[in-house]
Order: sequence, then C-alpha cells, then structure tokens
Amino acid sequence: MEEEKVILVNQFDEQIGLMPKMEAHEKAVLHRAFSVFIFNDKNELMLQQRALSKYHSPGLWTNTCCSHQRDGESNIEAGTRRLQEEMGFVTELEEKTSFIYKAPFDNGLTEHELDHIMVGNYQEDPIINKDEVEAWKWMSLEDVKKDIEVKPELYTAWFKIIFDKFYNFININHESNS
Repeated sequence: MEEEKVILVNQFDEQIGLMPKMEAHEKAVLHRAFSVFIFNDKNELMLQQRALSKYHSPGLWTNTCCSHQRDGESNIEAGTRRLQEEMGFVTELEEKTSFIYKAPFDNGLTEHELDHIMVGNYQEDPIINKDEVEAWKWMSLEDVKKDIEVKPELYTAWFKIIFDKFYNFININHESNS
C-alpha cells in the first residue's frame, strides 16, 4: 500500500505540493492538518488516548480526533472521515480557526502543521477503532485545563498548544452555539 501523502502548504494555507507523511515529519515541512473537538450537551469534551502502537505520541491524551486532509478533500470532509474511522460516529462539524505550530518529538520526527480546528456536538458513546484509539473519556474544559497544568506529559504537544492559545476561543464559541 502506498504511504499516505500530506498536503504541503505555505503560511496562507495555499497548497504547494504533496509529500509522503513520514517524509514530511522527518523533514519538518509545513503541511495541512486538522483537530476535531466533540462536545456533549454538558459542555464536556470527548478526549481520546492515542493507541499505544502510534509512531509518535503513543498513549497520550488528546482532542477527539486529528489527522491530515487528503488531496482534494475539504477540511470538513476530512474531519468527518477521520471521526468515523477513529471514533465510529459522524456528526456535523463547524470550522472555528486555524494556526501554525511546530513540535519536535523524541523519535526525531517533527510536526509542522497548519492545523484547522473543528467543533461538533455528540451525546453517545463512541465505538473506538482500537488500531487508532486506546481509550476515551468526557471531561469538562476546566478539568482538562487543570489536568494539563498538573500532568502535561500525559497530553499531546498540539493539544497543549491548542489549549494554551485557543481555550477561551473554543469555550466561548462553543457555548454561544449551544
């Protein structure tokens, strides 16, 4: 099977090429990505613990799901696809914002992504794909924020960045749409 390719972009999110995912992470090349945040009616966030077999950040807690868009796929289409693949459900997603971050990992790889943040609402338990997800839980944003402050090593780099930069944005914007 051919390795999945990521969409290389400039800082304006304009596509400038494609590259195999592993190569992009080895070379720290800027590419398009997304992070999905699913809330329930109690304004709790569905967190996932990444599968222990993941090539980076295995076993760490993070947002509901995240991945890379495929060539020709919209952000919402990509988020919907990956939510189904990882968490076993589909719900309406709304794009909120995007930002660029760069995070090196212990294994020599680097995430350098233009990350699109999407938010949705769901009430049921997910049916997790054990190849992608070790576990899941609902947590209030305030509890997540406190837990990150006490145990930052339990969370993915991008999730901590999103929480640091966009906590109020996600919280305020989510509540205004409820």
